[in-house]
Amino acid sequence: MSVIASWIYLIDIVGTFVFAISGALAASEKRFDIFGAGILALVTAVGGGTLRDVLIGSTPVGWMKDLNYLAVIVAAVLISFFFKHHILKLRRTMFLFDTIGIGLFTILGLQKTLALGLSPVIAILMGAVSAVFGGVLRDVLSNEVPLIFRKEIYATACLAGGLFFVLFQWIWPAPVINMLAGIAVVITIRALAVRRHWSLPVIR
Repeated sequence: MSVIASWIYLIDIVGTFVFAISGALAASEKRFDIFGAGILALVTAVGGGTLRDVLIGSTPVGWMKDLNYLAVIVAAVLISFFFKHHILKLRRTMFLFDTIGIGLFTILGLQKTLALGLSPVIAILMGAVSAVFGGVLRDVLSNEVPLIFRKEIYATACLAGGLFFVLFQWIWPAPVINMLAGIAVVITIRALAVRRHWSLPVIR
């Protein structure tokens, strides 16, 4: 495994861990038992990638071929169970990792779809699915309105980063540089949207 691939894998694992903690904390707020917390952590962490892989016909899905993902999710649930109050003090850090995670998952999902020869438009959509649909499943299962259906800019940042990557790959094919730039676009838009309270218009 190359150095770049190793770093991508590491960040992917960290993103999975953070998303799993997000699911476990959501379960805690709804007073789920530890089994329910495990299910919610699982769907939050790998739900988007699973849906993407099923839609593009890439099976078995990624986490089924690498048990490290399940180990990370189990660890996240246990840490959330025993150290919940300490984790809640790190909300800004968690937001940072979550934002990095959606940026990485967007580009990784997009690249995986392109590698199968599918349209760039579909690849951009699958990148967004990879990044946000775990959160959709988390919110639906915990009886909340999914974040991407509210005014807050979330999925839009993923679509913008994916579009940036595809356009620059067409203009100047440099996969690594364009991947990092695409991730940076997602992170920047998401962070600015939260900081400056940007939102999409609501249908009235």
